[in-house]
Amino acid sequence: MLAFTLLGLTTTAVVASGSYFQARRVILQQAQDAAVVSLTDQLITVYPLRRLPPTQDELDSMAGILSDRDSSVVVYYHGMRTRGSQLPEPFTPELREAVRDGKVAWQRVSLKGQPVLLIGTQLMIDQPDGTSRPSGLEVYAVRSLIPEKQSIDRLANLAWVTGGLSLVLAVLLALLAAAGVLRPVRELGRAAHRLGQGDLTTRLVVRGTDELADVARTFNNTAQTLERQVGELRRMESDARRFVADVSHELRTPLAAMTAVTDVLDEEAGGLPGDAGRAARIVSQETQNLVRLVDDLIEVSRFDSGTARLALDDVDVAAAVTATLRVRGWADQVRAELPPGVMARLDPRRLDVIVANLVGNAFRHGAAPVSLRLHAEPNWFTIEVADQGPGLDPEVLPHVFERFYKADTARTRSEGSGLGLAIAWENARLHRHAGQPGSLVAGNAPAGGAVFRLRLPRVAESAGDGGVR
Repeated sequence: MLAFTLLGLTTTAVVASGSYFQARRVILQQAQDAAVVSLTDQLITVYPLRRLPPTQDELDSMAGILSDRDSSVVVYYHGMRTRGSQLPEPFTPELREAVRDGKVAWQRVSLKGQPVLLIGTQLMIDQPDGTSRPSGLEVYAVRSLIPEKQSIDRLANLAWVTGGLSLVLAVLLALLAAAGVLRPVRELGRAAHRLGQGDLTTRLVVRGTDELADVARTFNNTAQTLERQVGELRRMESDARRFVADVSHELRTPLAAMTAVTDVLDEEAGGLPGDAGRAARIVSQETQNLVRLVDDLIEVSRFDSGTARLALDDVDVAAAVTATLRVRGWADQVRAELPPGVMARLDPRRLDVIVANLVGNAFRHGAAPVSLRLHAEPNWFTIEVADQGPGLDPEVLPHVFERFYKADTARTRSEGSGLGLAIAWENARLHRHAGQPGSLVAGNAPAGGAVFRLRLPRVAESAGDGGVR
C-alpha cells in the first residue's frame, strides 16, 4: 500500500506540476503574442505622423488612441513623455535598451504586487534607398496579466484536485490489492498457528489458480500428511505404552513368587557350598533388580497415561528426609543441613523417591562426601544434593532426566536402569502450586561436583481425591 501511495503521490506531483507549467507557458505566450499583435496593429492607425518632432499634444493623442481597457500606453520621444500617465518610469533598463536598438521587446514583471506584461517598440522611418532609420518615437504598453493569472490558478487548482482524487483512487486500489493479497496470507498464518498448536485437522480453502492458491494446496497436503504420520506415531506410542504397562503388570505375579523363593535362598545361601552359594546370591540380587525395574516401568506408565495422582499429607520435611536417609543406611554418610520446622503439604512417598534417587545417584556416580541442604521460602522449599565427584559432562547435562539415558553408553550393563532421575523429575513436576509445577534441575558446582536442586511447593495442589500409590 505504501508503494501504491508513493507511486500515486509521485505521479500526481509530476502530472500536476507538468500540467501547470505547460498551461502557464501556453497561456502567457498566447497573451504575450496577442498583446504584441494588437499594439502593432494599432500603431498602423496612427503612423506615420505628419511631422517630426511631434508636439506634446500629438504624443498624448497617440497614447490615448493606443490605450484600451486591457492596456495603458506611454510614448517617449527623446526627452518628452506622455502626460498624465500613472505608470512608473523608467521601464526596465533591459527593455529600454532593446527598444532603442529597433526591436519589438516584451518583459513580464510584477507591478505593485500584480503581474503585468511590458511591451516596447520604436517606430522606424523608411528611407528613399529602401532602408529605415529610428524615428526616436518609443511606444511602451503595459498590459495586466491578472486574468491570465486567474486562469492559470484555476488550472493549477484543477490539476491538484484531479491529482488528489487520483491519489485517493490509488490508495483505494492499493487497499483493494493489499486485501486481495493479505487475506489469504493472514488465513495461512492463522492456519499455520493452529497447526503449530496441535490442530492437525486445519485446512485452507483454495481460491483461484495463482501462486497463493498453490501455497494453500501445498499447506493442505502437508497438513494431511502430517496428520496421518502423527496419528500413526501416536498409535504406535500408545501401543508401546500399553505393551509396557501390560507386561509390567503381568510380571508382577511371577516376580512375587520369585521373590518368595529368593528369600528362602538368602536364608540358605550361607550354608550352600562354593558355586551354589554364589549362584543363589546372584539370583537373589538380580531378582531384586528386576522387581525395581518393573516397579519403575509401572510408575512410568502411570505418568504417561495421566493417572498418577498425589496422596497429600502434612509433612515435616526435615524429618521425612532424615527418615529416607536412615532407612537406606545413609544417615552417617551424608552431611545434612536440615533446619527444623519446615512444614509442607505434599506426597511423602514421592518426596522419598526423589531424595533417594538423588542421593543414590550421588553415591554411584559422584564421590564422597555427599551433602544435602534444605532451604525454606514462604511458598516453596529447596533441597540441594551435591557431591565431590568429577561433575556432569556438558554433553550429558541436557539428557540427565531422559528415560533410560546413561552417560557411559559403552557399559551395556549397570546397576541402574536409567529411569531413576526421570521418575524423580516427573514426581517433582507432579507437585504444583498456583499453576506452577515443581522443578528438578542438574548442574555443576563452581568447585567441582554435580549439584541437583529440587524445588517443591509447601502447599501442593491435589489433582484428585486420594492418589495412585
